[in-house]
Amino acid sequence: MGRGTRIVVTGLGAITPLGLDVASTWESIKMNRSGVGPITRFDPSQLLTKIAAEVKGFDPKNYMDGKDARKMDMFSQFAVAAAKEAVRDAGLLEGTFDPTRAGVILGVGIGGFETVETSHTALLEKGPSRVPPMTIPKLIANIGPGNVAIMLGLEGPCFTVTTACASGTDAIGNAVFWIEKGICDFVLTGGVESAITPFGVAGFNVIQALSTKYNDRPTEASRPFDKDRDGFVMGEGAGILVLESLEHAKKRGAKIYAEYGGYGATCDANHLTAPHPEGKGAIAAMRMALADAGLRPEDIDYINAHGTSTPMNDPIETAAIKAAFGDHAYNLKVSSTKSMTGHCLGAAGGIEALICVLAIKDQFFPATINLQNPDPLCDLDYVPNKGVPGEIRYAMSNTFGFGGHNGIVVFKKYEE
Repeated sequence: MGRGTRIVVTGLGAITPLGLDVASTWESIKMNRSGVGPITRFDPSQLLTKIAAEVKGFDPKNYMDGKDARKMDMFSQFAVAAAKEAVRDAGLLEGTFDPTRAGVILGVGIGGFETVETSHTALLEKGPSRVPPMTIPKLIANIGPGNVAIMLGLEGPCFTVTTACASGTDAIGNAVFWIEKGICDFVLTGGVESAITPFGVAGFNVIQALSTKYNDRPTEASRPFDKDRDGFVMGEGAGILVLESLEHAKKRGAKIYAEYGGYGATCDANHLTAPHPEGKGAIAAMRMALADAGLRPEDIDYINAHGTSTPMNDPIETAAIKAAFGDHAYNLKVSSTKSMTGHCLGAAGGIEALICVLAIKDQFFPATINLQNPDPLCDLDYVPNKGVPGEIRYAMSNTFGFGGHNGIVVFKKYEE
């Protein structure tokens, strides 16, 4: 199809700390709700951090047969559940499309941590012969999109993108290539993660990445750009989009949420866990995404920031936005919905891309909640505490990950 192929978003699916579908997640975003609470999945009493943004009330048997569910780690279950919603939302019923031209490309930052821990415990306590037989097929990161493809019968390209917290965004960027090349009519893409486990929390605690001082006030813990922030809050879930060539979408009379704009990806090549102190890679990735979309900085109305609520990220990201956008940085709105969802790691890019698409559809700027005492180094319009309506023609989603990965995606309002 070539580089001029127009690509649109025709379906959305979500499992998040704010709801078990797109509608409830978006309603919570619009109502400025926090999904953070005490950890309930295990006893966190020995950990420094005792809070997280867990997915609540999820029962895999509502989305698949119990036998299939038992063969999956929770991150795969989330992927299948969100993918089924996205396909249903897009009207892509079985038998109405060519399965060999349908792909699944998902971002997975970590994979099956829960399976790793339970199987390792079995090894230590009961011996090698008692390691569960499904250990490897449940924990490997590629099995998330693999399970989606199996459950939905999608026979096109199927793989995982792993770039830490940029994984979901980089998956979207890679999905676009397959549609532009004319290999796929549509691709299910986005991100998924479920790593809220003792090992996961302890691992982030020992590098001082997580919030520890709000255990008694969990809904206040994720506070991007606020002077009193002390680390991110782990989240989990899945955000999946159906990206489709406009030609294919029109041919089948699909509804269209928004149009894909552009993508940028760089590496800081600087540090394992810290962003470049001058935001060098982030600036380059934002500029790359703008160029790919054929846009000027002043065209962007909204940025869904990486905004992790860590002391290091927020001022560096703010400075990077100023460098990439110049004076327009003070005219656009920037918010971090991680203030509500927590940081969903490999799922973040998918969930936040989905939020950008809905922001364009509903012409609504999501808030950064818990922004009571702004950091003097963070002086942009972060839509503090309450979302507001307004015109959004173009929205950008920023994601940055350990390893120096920077992934940026742009969406735009669809026009004939």
